[in-house]
Amino acid sequence: MTITVDQLTGYVSRDLDADLARWFPGAEPAEVGADARPVEPFLPRLPAAAASALAALDQRVRAGGIPVDLDILDFSYGFDFAANECGILDSDYETPLTGDDVHAIAADGSGNLHVLLTNGQVAVWFHEEEVLEAETRFDNLDVFLWSLVRYRAVLAGTLRLSEVEADFEALAQDGVLAPELGMLTVMRARA
Repeated sequence: MTITVDQLTGYVSRDLDADLARWFPGAEPAEVGADARPVEPFLPRLPAAAASALAALDQRVRAGGIPVDLDILDFSYGFDFAANECGILDSDYETPLTGDDVHAIAADGSGNLHVLLTNGQVAVWFHEEEVLEAETRFDNLDVFLWSLVRYRAVLAGTLRLSEVEADFEALAQDGVLAPELGMLTVMRARA
């Protein structure tokens, strides 16, 4: 039986630590400086489940409980768009957003950032165009982190793609299934 989006609600609080221990044992912890943007002002703008997931993630990030392998690093986590003179356009390429509308979660390894939106979705902010690309979205932070952990584990060789491919397809997330940019495309190319 494949997994559903609803089953992943609460993943960060419930299962993230066990997955990290399973697929990234002994990994170097990511370091995020004390000056990283705090999540507290952003939490009230989120749906309850997204706020809970971000608060739980933030606790782990700041305590050194996230492996560097996930690209949740000092330059990506809580990235300050205004201080770095970076714009943000919504996926229509017209609607301007601000740092108050997003919270950067992780890098993607190509200079782009995964950001949490106030509607609870996660999208990729492309640094060259300074835009949130629509075909890179995840329904919520729990689904994104579940996917990110497995994506990085497959790339690291600690998890076989065949063990999670059906789940990725069943979740039907744009950020996984996008033909050129999706996680599944990258994993299949490296398998």
